[in-house]
Amino acid sequence: MVAGATLATLVVAALASLFMSWSIGAGSSGSTPFAPAVGANAISVMRAGFIVGVLGLSGAILQGANVTEAVGTELVVGSVLTATASTVALLVAAALVAIGVFAGYPIATAFTVTGAVVGVGLANGGGPAIAKYQQIVSLWVLTPFVGGGIAYGTARLLRNESIPERTAVPVLGGVVGLLIANIRFAALGGDGGRSLAEVGAAATPPIVLPVVDVDLGVAVVSGLFVAVAAALVRREMNADQARGQRRFLLVLGGLVAFSAGGSQVGLAIGPLVPLLDAVAVPLPALLVGGGLGLLVGSWTGAPRMIKALSQDYSSLGPRRSIAAMIPSFAIAQTAVALGIPVSFNEIIVSAIIGSGYAAGGSGVSREKMAKTALAWIGSLVLAFGVAYATFAGFDALL
Repeated sequence: MVAGATLATLVVAALASLFMSWSIGAGSSGSTPFAPAVGANAISVMRAGFIVGVLGLSGAILQGANVTEAVGTELVVGSVLTATASTVALLVAAALVAIGVFAGYPIATAFTVTGAVVGVGLANGGGPAIAKYQQIVSLWVLTPFVGGGIAYGTARLLRNESIPERTAVPVLGGVVGLLIANIRFAALGGDGGRSLAEVGAAATPPIVLPVVDVDLGVAVVSGLFVAVAAALVRREMNADQARGQRRFLLVLGGLVAFSAGGSQVGLAIGPLVPLLDAVAVPLPALLVGGGLGLLVGSWTGAPRMIKALSQDYSSLGPRRSIAAMIPSFAIAQTAVALGIPVSFNEIIVSAIIGSGYAAGGSGVSREKMAKTALAWIGSLVLAFGVAYATFAGFDALL
């Protein structure tokens, strides 16, 4: 039986989590996936907010478990995320993210939540999870270079006059098909989920290809996804090149929105995971609740941030937008698979900047880039400091 005081704290923690879900949906999860598509005039701001909410909910349910468990159990050593600690972490992080939403400036949610959870965990006597921090920092540091670099190279490929777009874009479609075949879904079973390629190859003999160390069945199914995706994109490009680019861009935006739900829901509900045993709430139910919070946030608050991102960073066309979205999807799915909280603002902004430099840097604001990078670092440090001090002060009063 849960004591009255504990139950009250759990209720406050759940409300804080819902507020955090709304803030994320209105901010990074809801705004970043379709910002390049809006910048390329492929979809309206309001329609983008609606679609990204629905896809974010789907991603939260199907892929949200990995990051959720990592945020709840792997950021601090020891069982220190009590109901009070979780509430403080969620309230601090949600407040900072909400300030960013209402100010129209992209606060990195992953930086903020990670800082807050680590802050309260250490203040409550936990130890630093050095190995996990190394993974997280590595991904955060590499994202601008990898994402921006791939976006730059892709944009240069699309701008190369010696390679027709009717050839280049279907090739990129095949790359996306390969990624889709190999992303993991918790609903498909297995530890950490299984990919569509693994499910399709389950009926084939377990033959491992030499050198590449890949199952033959997985390779065959992946190849089929590549061929089908490339053929579909080629058909659209042959019918109407401009329309084909826009439709491909919208598909990419949808994939990134789905990935955002799978990653960002863990930032909102992860701190509640250590408390589930006390209230007997299954993780899937928690994922649904967090996903609904993302959806409402996307519908009510994301349009403002979508407009800010699509207009302030770079004047995007379809080619540069496609170049930005492909690495964004790949990095997002890598983070989901590894259970690492990742900032979608960092992913998308880095890719937008990389694709912008492929066009000579036109429309890229260096001042905005510098301020955004400082905001990312500042949000991590500020969230850690405020959460640590708040919990320590609260604990001293009890």
